[in-house]
Amino acid sequence: MPRAATGVARLFITFIRRLLVILTACLLAGLVTTAEPASDPPHNLLNNGDLARGSGGSCDGWRTDGWILSPSSTSFNWIAPAGGYPGQLEVENLRDNDARWSQPLSLSGGWYHVSVWARTEDVLPYFTGANISVLEGDVVSADLRGTQPWQKLELYLKVPRYGADVEVALRLGGYANLTRGKAFFRDARVDPVDAPPAGATHVFDLAAIRKAENPGPIGNRWTLYATFLVLTLAAIAGWRLFMFDPDIAIASEALSPVARAAVVAPKKRRKKKSQRHN
Repeated sequence: MPRAATGVARLFITFIRRLLVILTACLLAGLVTTAEPASDPPHNLLNNGDLARGSGGSCDGWRTDGWILSPSSTSFNWIAPAGGYPGQLEVENLRDNDARWSQPLSLSGGWYHVSVWARTEDVLPYFTGANISVLEGDVVSADLRGTQPWQKLELYLKVPRYGADVEVALRLGGYANLTRGKAFFRDARVDPVDAPPAGATHVFDLAAIRKAENPGPIGNRWTLYATFLVLTLAAIAGWRLFMFDPDIAIASEALSPVARAAVVAPKKRRKKKSQRHN
């Protein structure tokens, strides 16, 4: 074999070997990537849920509200992140009150995990303390009373398939549970989940809650159909009376002068004939 042909063969064999090495490396890298399942972090649906943005005592995306809106009753404050600590929201009830930082959300159908970290100072032990809740029905987490360190408060909410507008509240107090003291909140989250874990507490079905609050008409479906049928027949009968009675009245009024003339004229003629015979 000529030297030129031998050199070309060697170059071709070297190229094939390097190509095989590259393909093997790519294949191994793909297998390693596939073996490691992708775990995307949950998506927090709250705007500024980490409470990192704000100015003065106000926190972006959040508003204050309460049963009694008076500076002498409740003070609200945003604590900016500092020293490696996250931002915080503070609620201090100087008098008995149900006060909160809240944020509206539009949620699609499915399950949601609603959570926040909270601590308290000198909250009355008799009524509902610091909690996270949805301002509808009795959708509320466990609560903290007295003086408590940072603890995670959470609830699970099922939204009907057609979606719902809700309002999430970082709250000190509750419905008919006015209290005093101070509460701090951080790391508020609303995350979509497949379902609550086994043994989860504070699980709520929003559709069932709304149905219980607004039961609607009581009765069977056939009674509803019968009611519609009766109303339809009554409407048809009323329409016929309205359409035909005025026509009859108008026709009788139009013919009465003619009839009257026809009746009067023969009487006059008969009277004249009788006078002639006389």
